[in-house]
Amino acid sequence: MTNLPIDWQLPETFDSSSGAVRWAALGPADAPPVVLVHGTPFSSYVWRGVARALARDHRVHVWDLPGYGASEMRNGQDVSLAAQARVFTELLAHWGLDRQRPPAVVAHDFGGCVALRAHLLHDAPYTRLALVDPVALAPWGTPTYGLLGAHADVFAQLPQALHEAMVREYVGSASHHGLHPAVLDRLVAPWCTPAGQPAFYRQIAQNDQRFTDEIQDRYGELALPVLVCWGAEDTWLPVARGHELTGLIPSAELRLIEGAGHLVQEDAPAELTAELGRFLTAGPRTGH
Repeated sequence: MTNLPIDWQLPETFDSSSGAVRWAALGPADAPPVVLVHGTPFSSYVWRGVARALARDHRVHVWDLPGYGASEMRNGQDVSLAAQARVFTELLAHWGLDRQRPPAVVAHDFGGCVALRAHLLHDAPYTRLALVDPVALAPWGTPTYGLLGAHADVFAQLPQALHEAMVREYVGSASHHGLHPAVLDRLVAPWCTPAGQPAFYRQIAQNDQRFTDEIQDRYGELALPVLVCWGAEDTWLPVARGHELTGLIPSAELRLIEGAGHLVQEDAPAELTAELGRFLTAGPRTGH
């Protein structure tokens, strides 16, 4: 079994079509595979507790998307949702998680769009799919998000202290209870390096609603068990979206996580892990 140290390092590297991806695997090599996908503006760090818990009975793969966390950040990098879905498909092949050994996938925020696009557009095979407060339905993106994306080049030139203060406020607002200072520091740190500051605005500028528009009408084609988890206090994506999304997927069930905001992994890690553990070990299920 591979155990990541407490500071959550990702020791492995995969050279993807959008740059170097850092990743790690936890748990017995022969256990059922699970892949955790993070969203924006986060990293695999948000999955640390869930990953360690699931690794008792699963081979858990974690990774930082290109342009995020410990993975490569560079000028001219394609970090759009379309590119991330292609990278995810490449990474699954690199891990040997193909039709002979398909994984379960758990995806948060726009990681949900990444996982859905990989499955629907690139034929990536999954045994089951859990979506946690996913970016999946139009409309999405706050006015602030649109402003930052429209003026990415300007914001990338902000004084470092002002940039960091804004990112801290933005990341912190994803939690209903407020993040522990050490957790907030860890989530903000990758965006406060010389490469990280422009990368923060780059990923916002490259993403817009067309990437979910391209797949939204196809959710009815999903023919695998799907769990939709939603923080009941999510102010980034209202819980009504969870009900709407569940209604569009024939095999979906909805679980609301009380007292949790958008960053459910930090607000209610035990409750979320319990729901995921139940779902990942459940027998076959079809229909409502």
